[in-house]
Amino acid sequence: MRPQKVLDIEILTGLAKVFRSKGYEGASLADLSEATGLKKASLYHRFPNGKQEMADAVFNHIGNWVEENVFQKLLNEDIAPEQRIITALQEIRILYDGGNKVCIFRALSMQAGLELFEEQVKNGMQKWIAAFKNVGIALQLSPTEAEQRALQVLIAIQGSLIVTKGLGDISVFENTLVRIENQYINP
Repeated sequence: MRPQKVLDIEILTGLAKVFRSKGYEGASLADLSEATGLKKASLYHRFPNGKQEMADAVFNHIGNWVEENVFQKLLNEDIAPEQRIITALQEIRILYDGGNKVCIFRALSMQAGLELFEEQVKNGMQKWIAAFKNVGIALQLSPTEAEQRALQVLIAIQGSLIVTKGLGDISVFENTLVRIENQYINP
């Protein structure tokens, strides 16, 4: 078998970059082709169902990364809950490149993307809330308080990414993560 010239991870990284910057509607096949280094025919060979299949692959790729690097760390009961929060927030810094990257939920939930990816966005957000709720309960919050705080974490992270982009100031994102850490560890 002939080795592939462009690795799957490189393709997914290129696709994610385009979807994050242009959204689903704004991402053209020319953009996706250029970002992956593949000709349009090669892209369709790998993704016969076109742009939606490419976006699905990006969702799955990022979802798997978050599952492994954020959720599993938040849910690991062998580690003190305070350390779980610190580690998960470090991974979230990596996920969003310190506030420089747009969230894939936002990028793919604009315009027609919301209709196409509604279930994936909803499920992904519910997993974020459940993982942070779990660690809140481990820190002796009531289930109701833990769920409310988890929801506020999601809102704070998503909101800070928008404000960071709008102001061009990554300190907004970093300060948000520090506040989240303090709310859990030094309330």
